[in-house]
Amino acid sequence: MPYQSVFHAGLFADRTFIVTGGGSGIGRCTAHELAALGAHVALVGRTPEKLEAVKAEIAEDGGSASVHPCDIRDETAVGATIDAVLQLRGRLDGLVNNAGGQYRTAMKTISTKGFEAVVRNNLTGGFIFMREAYLRWMEANGGAIVNIIADMWNGWPDYAHSGAARAGMHNLSETAACEWAASGVRVNTVAPGGIASSGFDTYTPEAKAKILQYPPTVPLQRYGTEAELSAAIVFLLSPAAAYITGSCIRVDGGTPNARGTWKLEPHTRSQPFMGFHRATLPKLLTEQG
Repeated sequence: MPYQSVFHAGLFADRTFIVTGGGSGIGRCTAHELAALGAHVALVGRTPEKLEAVKAEIAEDGGSASVHPCDIRDETAVGATIDAVLQLRGRLDGLVNNAGGQYRTAMKTISTKGFEAVVRNNLTGGFIFMREAYLRWMEANGGAIVNIIADMWNGWPDYAHSGAARAGMHNLSETAACEWAASGVRVNTVAPGGIASSGFDTYTPEAKAKILQYPPTVPLQRYGTEAELSAAIVFLLSPAAAYITGSCIRVDGGTPNARGTWKLEPHTRSQPFMGFHRATLPKLLTEQG
């Protein structure tokens, strides 16, 4: 069974997109959907083996992808990666800034070095990729950028470093949306809440315990799926979003809208969209039965 996208076949025929963090989780799913819609996907990440595995999956499904190992925090490497994609494909239609990560800890325990490392991973690296994509192609040819942030609204206790970086990325995107509009470049963000992906399995036991307590705090009472997030990204890259820039799509089940004055009711009325034919639940959830 192929990817069950809600978008029409061939939507991105002959287009080229870079997806950072394309070797697993949300990046892998998004790469699959873009490829299923006719795009060539340049897979970027730090682990070549993961990227090669996703490329093989896409090829097996009849799609087109290439592998570009790169640390998004390295300016020289980022520039060389974009040049390699342009040399291979002759164009760059869109960038999905998805690579990032964080660890759970109280703000008082975060060292300056640790804070700077998370900010560089979740804000500075994305800025470098945006800037180089703009200067090397999009300033003259236009394009679309989607930056993945997080459910950081109203603060993010235990993740102060990442919350600050993700909020910064949203503000940076709003600025770029204005400055780069005259070049035909649209810049938006997508803010995932608790999305059931392989990222769940990378956290400490304490953080995993918090993840398992998450669904009852969400108005829709469940985790989101990778395909639900990918659909938002693909929409913002598509022609249908031609008049959308400087905006954010939240994919979080309404989590920021929950208030202490309202008791959430347990329910099973929200049915997930499971469009990704190769999706697998993280071990954290399968081990719970």
